[in-house]
Amino acid sequence: MSRFRVWLMAIRPPTLTAAVVPVAVGTGVAVHDGIRAPLAALAALFGALALQAGANLANDLSDFRRGADTDTRLGPIRVTQRGLLSERQVTLGVIAFFALATVAGLYLTYLGGWPIVAIGLASMLAAVTYTGGPWPFGYRGLGEVFVFIFFGVVAVAGTYYVQSCAVDACRVTSNVLAASVPVALTVTAILVVNNVRDIDQDRLAGKYTLAVYLGRRLARAELVVVVAGAYVAAAGLWLLGSFSGLVLLSWLSVPAAIMPVAVSLRRTDGPPLNAALRAMARLHLIFGLLLAIGLSN
Repeated sequence: MSRFRVWLMAIRPPTLTAAVVPVAVGTGVAVHDGIRAPLAALAALFGALALQAGANLANDLSDFRRGADTDTRLGPIRVTQRGLLSERQVTLGVIAFFALATVAGLYLTYLGGWPIVAIGLASMLAAVTYTGGPWPFGYRGLGEVFVFIFFGVVAVAGTYYVQSCAVDACRVTSNVLAASVPVALTVTAILVVNNVRDIDQDRLAGKYTLAVYLGRRLARAELVVVVAGAYVAAAGLWLLGSFSGLVLLSWLSVPAAIMPVAVSLRRTDGPPLNAALRAMARLHLIFGLLLAIGLSN
């Protein structure tokens, strides 16, 4: 396997939709409000992608060190556990991607000031302590809270904030906070599928995700609630009068939701849930891009 392919596997490209969608939706709300700041949007996208890649590497390393990733792992290959990259190499990868995020952050800080520094540092700290550090909150049932806040609310609102700073006064509106909710729910759904798949291995490793606490049946019910909630929240943006009915374009993604939800609800585990996980990531991307288009009008 080539070195490039190993690193590509390490950063987990299918998960990078979690960085793209919030920027697209935040930009959609900005366009709706008459804000045009493409350079700020691109910088936000670059920074988000670098943060996501760094977070994936940090998670790979920490799960290996804590024994959560073993030869019985059901999900995609983890490079540290398989010995494809050393712990030192993965650590340097985390530093490199966080450095790239910082480069984007310098420009965004120029636009938005110290709030951007606070968001960036909090995001990096959360990425490292999600499964690392003395109190990894991903091992204590708080993973969904982390994903909802950082990959939903903070990412969408932060994207809008820096673009508003570029053309006018820095601000975050109630509309953009409302628009962040369906994004936060669909990205949380990806984590729920992941945790349902890994429930037995996580329990053995002492990784107490929310799925481990709830049990498989309630965790699957959680998935239905989260996915359905995303569509309800998207419709609410129109029903509450904040945006036009074009936000219902997001509902065109319903067919893409059927497979991952149906597979996750069956009494099945292992490889079938890998396909469901990839399908849920695609749903997040399709749903988010359609929502962004609808929001921009």
